[in-house]
Amino acid sequence: MALSIVVAVYNSETSLELLVQRIDVILGTVYAPLELILVNDCSPDRSWDVIEKLERQFPWVRGINLVRNFGQHNALLCGIRAARYPLTVTMDDDLQNPPEEVPKLLEKLHVEGVDVVYGTPERESHGLWRDMSSVITKLVLKHSMGAETAGNVSAFRCFRTALRGAFAEYGSPYVSIDVLLTWGTRRFASVSVRNEPRIYGTSNYTVRKLIVHAMNMMTGFSTLPLQLASMAGFGFMLFGLLILAYVIGRFVLQGAVVPGFAFLASIVAIFSGIQLFALGVIGEYLARMHVRSMGQPSYVVKPDMGTDG
Repeated sequence: MALSIVVAVYNSETSLELLVQRIDVILGTVYAPLELILVNDCSPDRSWDVIEKLERQFPWVRGINLVRNFGQHNALLCGIRAARYPLTVTMDDDLQNPPEEVPKLLEKLHVEGVDVVYGTPERESHGLWRDMSSVITKLVLKHSMGAETAGNVSAFRCFRTALRGAFAEYGSPYVSIDVLLTWGTRRFASVSVRNEPRIYGTSNYTVRKLIVHAMNMMTGFSTLPLQLASMAGFGFMLFGLLILAYVIGRFVLQGAVVPGFAFLASIVAIFSGIQLFALGVIGEYLARMHVRSMGQPSYVVKPDMGTDG
């Protein structure tokens, strides 16, 4: 069974060697041919030096070095496009996704005849901000792949490499592998896998990166914010009609108008706020269109790299 494994690498000089050794022991004798594509997302540490060393030591290890930091999903997209075998597995570089669990994903893929299988952690140990970002991401994915599957999405996934044909022309700097996979199939499944605690380094996801990722998911791959803005505008329009009916009714029945500048000012503030909110959402979408029109690439590979494809 030919298999390609893609790993986005960032600040992982301490874990890469152990990762490759475990893949070699667990998968090297079962899946042939096998390749491990390590995409270095411009790590500031010695990750690339370690990758070059592993390339010399293991002929099935391939390294790709990006010119700058593009982000995890962009790096994964680069590796997926470089994969040479029919099945592709993506996993993290911190050993929280055990290589020993890869056969579970592949078995599920073949037994159920689906195109994508996610390895859902039995127990997750992320922080508050990571959990909030995950909730927003899954909310967006519900509109593409269904609520049940979206709840099981993770970075540990196995899919048929041919699916990349559905997003072969995609060139935006905003990338979500999970959304792109929905462009090629609706046949998703998941399997429960072991999630090991991080033993090397710390998470590279800062609060700022999580917020940016959540915003990119909300405005780059979904019309949900526009729908929410429309619903809010419609709701406040009804609210304004009710206030108008109240004012007219009081004038007709009691011969008096609603007194007070505070009442009028609050109404104006409400409607001005909802208008600015709607304009902000529309502006965010226009900004995304502007960035895409500039043709900014999803990633750029260093020209002096020793890749063979």
